[in-house]
Amino acid sequence: MTTTSRRTRRTTAAALLAAATALTLLTGCGPSGGGAKNKGADAATPAGGHPVIPVGAGPQNGYQAAAQPAASSCHYRFTTAGQPLPDPACTPGATSPAVTQDNLKDTICRPGGYTSTIRPPVNVTNKEKTENAKSYGYTGPMGDAEYDHLISLQLGGDPNDARNLWVEPASPGHVPGKGPNNPKDSVETHLHTALCKNQITLAAAQQAIAADWTTAEAKLGLKDTAAPADPDDSE
Repeated sequence: MTTTSRRTRRTTAAALLAAATALTLLTGCGPSGGGAKNKGADAATPAGGHPVIPVGAGPQNGYQAAAQPAASSCHYRFTTAGQPLPDPACTPGATSPAVTQDNLKDTICRPGGYTSTIRPPVNVTNKEKTENAKSYGYTGPMGDAEYDHLISLQLGGDPNDARNLWVEPASPGHVPGKGPNNPKDSVETHLHTALCKNQITLAAAQQAIAADWTTAEAKLGLKDTAAPADPDDSE
């Protein structure tokens, strides 16, 4: 091979390397994957700063017991007042695609009720409750714990997505053996009333209740008064 040929090949290789480097910088697709990582972060936390709530399957004609997180993999949190909160990694909440801001009058704000028409049967939720108690390591009386929709059905929560259901232990001051006595229920009904009066939006109500039910009313600027709990939604 002549000296001129070797010099030409080196020049061509250098040009190709430079072009590849420029393309990497433009597309952000280098070995570290920085471009893809940034896009994923943007999708997980939109401009409003709120985490994206998963969307479930919605109401079903026939429900099957949903698989639950592994035993002891979920951990309760408690407010300074001792009120229970779920593990956001196990129970971030899940919304129903059947409920939207545009169809509230035909779904959760419908006269005559809505939640009873889409609630999973007890034989399904009882199985899920038993397994979810293991997920959270709950060992108290099952009758005193509520198998609770984090985003309630009356706020457009998914009926049977495992990410939206958790065994909620009794609140402070509860009398053992008296069954669930959950102040979260009255918060949910208060938000539902405000939602159907167009005082708050569906998305805002869902974000607030999923983040921390004890502060939801304050975050939404609602008066600190409790509406009576909806017995149809207490599960």
